[in-house]
Amino acid sequence: MIKTISDLNEIPPGLVLTVGNFDGVHLGHRKILHVARQLADKYKTSVAMMTFDPHPLAILHPDKAPGTLTPLPLKKHLLAELGVDYRLVLNGGAEILSLSPRQFVEKFIVDSINPVAVVEGNDFYFGARRAGDIEMLSSLGDEFGFSTIVVPTQEIELPTGENVRISSTMVRYMLTSSRVADAGLLLSRPYKLIGKVVTGRGKGRQLGFATANMEMPEQIVPAEGVYAGYVQLADSQQGVCESTENIPAVFSIGQVSTFGHDYPLLIEAHILKEGIGELAGKWLAMDFIDYIRPQHKFPNQETLIEQIKEDITHAKDILKRETD
Repeated sequence: MIKTISDLNEIPPGLVLTVGNFDGVHLGHRKILHVARQLADKYKTSVAMMTFDPHPLAILHPDKAPGTLTPLPLKKHLLAELGVDYRLVLNGGAEILSLSPRQFVEKFIVDSINPVAVVEGNDFYFGARRAGDIEMLSSLGDEFGFSTIVVPTQEIELPTGENVRISSTMVRYMLTSSRVADAGLLLSRPYKLIGKVVTGRGKGRQLGFATANMEMPEQIVPAEGVYAGYVQLADSQQGVCESTENIPAVFSIGQVSTFGHDYPLLIEAHILKEGIGELAGKWLAMDFIDYIRPQHKFPNQETLIEQIKEDITHAKDILKRETD
């Protein structure tokens, strides 16, 4: 992985480049990377992806920066799986963000990389104030000697018959609307929430349903509710990103209003497998498969216990359908 501007000198010239945030690495991003991979194979060269971390808006307008779907370690893992040979993650500092579109192309595309081709979506913008668009990139490519390949916006038909445009913004909307199954269709994989396991207040254990509590992650957290899903566990963030183990679980996101109002938002996983052992301090990944129900206050502890039992049965049914 390339982290600094000077490291760009290590990149061989003549490869296929794509530039973007690629948050989520959704189906639209995958189409761009597929086209880039095909083109690179044609020219017998490599694929490079350039992104900026943190997101440029997090520097210019922190209050307007979109919530993160894919933390950097997971993004790197997914991109490697999709055939990206060079992952160029540069700091999106103020100096970079002040470059005009021409200056950006000259410095980062031509002088540093000198690609044979650049592959982008038709909604690609670059340079200060996002003044450069795909037409300008194509014109600059003609001038500087690289071709520009434009990948049309991708759409998907949902099980409801609704057609939606695939974008990171749409994935965020679905997650914050409890539509995790639809979000998974746009991502081509379940949405994965990653964080460390922390010690909770022990209410789940007292009720007979011990949970692993996740610290508040630096990602979009799905809407409050109960969900069916899978977990992965590891000793490191990278390890949990690369894990292929799927352990069935029921997730709860919300406040435990049944026991009062002094509880912060809790992200909990009740793991449906015995003998997991001590989890505090481990890294936890939660793959959201489907929504079960909203959160609400129960009149007493007994009613809550009965509801949890129903949630577990419902989750097992959902996960069984996933594997049938």
